Amino acid sequence: MTDSVNLNIIGTIDSPYKEKFAIPRQPGIVTAAQGQLRLTGSANNAELVRGLEQFSHIWLLFIFHGTQAQGWKPLVRPPRLGGNKKLGVLATRSTFRPNPIGMSVVKLDRIEQRFSGQQGSQVILHISELDLLDGTPIVDIKPYVPYADIVENAHGGYAQEQPSSNIDVIFSNAARLTLADNIGHYPRLQSLIEQVLSQDPRPAYKKNSLDDRIYGMTLYDFNINWQMTTIATLNVIAIEKIISMTKSIK
Repeated sequence: MTDSVNLNIIGTIDSPYKEKFAIPRQPGIVTAAQGQLRLTGSANNAELVRGLEQFSHIWLLFIFHGTQAQGWKPLVRPPRLGGNKKLGVLATRSTFRPNPIGMSVVKLDRIEQRFSGQQGSQVILHISELDLLDGTPIVDIKPYVPYADIVENAHGGYAQEQPSSNIDVIFSNAARLTLADNIGHYPRLQSLIEQVLSQDPRPAYKKNSLDDRIYGMTLYDFNINWQMTTIATLNVIAIEKIISMTKSIK
């Protein structure tokens, strides 16, 4: 036995979530989120995923690379408890863990083997319903097996039920024009924004409260500015393209 183990990165994630803020706290909540998993190195081999297309969902084991350098904490404040109560990190899904390993179940839409001349082929898993930061390193992929992975009558402690989504999202005229101009490359952008913001991505202690701050988040190649107008309504003020070279995921 040793005190450490080496893991090989087998792929990386292309995700609409370019920053940690506003990423849904669990997978499956934002169904409009689409991304890609590109296999890398020796794992970029179509034989590794032969038969995986039979499964509608897959488990991804990954590294919390966005917070890895910050280390870990024995006690954390779960957002589900309003950020006011501390629990042991192993009783939560916090990113600040002794080992920065996460797991997420995502929908597998299709598997593509893309050929590009001298560069050879690239195996790409097209996924959706993800909750992963862009560039997330993947260390393992497993098929989701319903009869084994669904535990009937399981007790979920303080997270038994999915958080309610009770915020209405409205768009300014300027924001709607940007959506219309980019619908060809980003047909689900409006749905993605609505689903992300309806969860109220503000810090947990601000839930069910009103403030006049203008918030910003980045999805795909867009900076989205928004503001709460009532406790149950927020307004998307502006959607601005932040780079000229775009990647579309349809």
